[in-house]
Amino acid sequence: MKIIFGGLLAVFLSAGLNAQTTYEFLRTDMNARTAALGGSFVSGNDDANVLFFNPAGIELLENDPVSFSFMKHLLDINSASLAYSHEFGDIGRFGAGIKFINYGTFEGKDEFGSETGSFSANEAAFILGYSNKLEENFYYGVNAKIIYSNIADRNSTALAFDAGLHYEIPSQLLNFGIAVLNIGTQLSTYYDTRENLPLDITVGVSKKLEHLPLKLYLDLHKLNEDSEDFIKRFQAFSIGAEFTLSKVLRLRFGYENEKRKELKIGSFAGLAGFNAGLGLQISDYRFDYGFSSMGAIGALHRISLTTSF
Repeated sequence: MKIIFGGLLAVFLSAGLNAQTTYEFLRTDMNARTAALGGSFVSGNDDANVLFFNPAGIELLENDPVSFSFMKHLLDINSASLAYSHEFGDIGRFGAGIKFINYGTFEGKDEFGSETGSFSANEAAFILGYSNKLEENFYYGVNAKIIYSNIADRNSTALAFDAGLHYEIPSQLLNFGIAVLNIGTQLSTYYDTRENLPLDITVGVSKKLEHLPLKLYLDLHKLNEDSEDFIKRFQAFSIGAEFTLSKVLRLRFGYENEKRKELKIGSFAGLAGFNAGLGLQISDYRFDYGFSSMGAIGALHRISLTTSF
């Protein structure tokens, strides 16, 4: 076990800065619940979608949860995701997931402006994850990803891995998580230029309050990225809050600091970076809705359906 922990720690410490990156859709959160929490879910452990944030968290899941999500993006861009997890006795818990995004249909033209016909653009990631206990209240997990991108008659593929650790303190209702996402390389490129994947090291903590129906989340994203100012290294943070009002209804709010800065136009940012949503538990099914403001640009809407077998 110590060997496994040491290997994962070495990965965290050795992961460096990515320059120009491709497959940026991997950063897109398509699930309504986690998006409403501002994407603060690296310490999550009660949702099949934790597979996309930290594979170590799937070991704490119960039964066989499955979740389908759809996101209406800006313009004609649509995306969806599917996550599932199953325990295999003493072997450990496995997870599987798919992320898919369609950018719509475009009218092609050559260098002379003549029409060449319509074409589409799509990207997808196929994920297989595994998690198990490292020690008491301490868990590890890994993902393997096959990534595919297509524009018209061109395509690109890549192989990537995620690695994560999860630690819980049940008596304090505290959970900690650390994950390094998208370690890998392109297998084939669009042309002759090879690009890096969007490497991301995230650390997070969540706390369920003892005397209030409230759970708080905090994540620090992109800790692998260099910055001349030490403080700015931590500006890509997100926070989330989930209120359990009853067995049926939950309200969620989230804030993404980096997104708010990026979407600011002059001195105006509006509600950019702010997220909200709700969850409805009806029998064995949970219906979630998530709203994410993009400021003056518009907003993203997500819906999810989750159940367990």
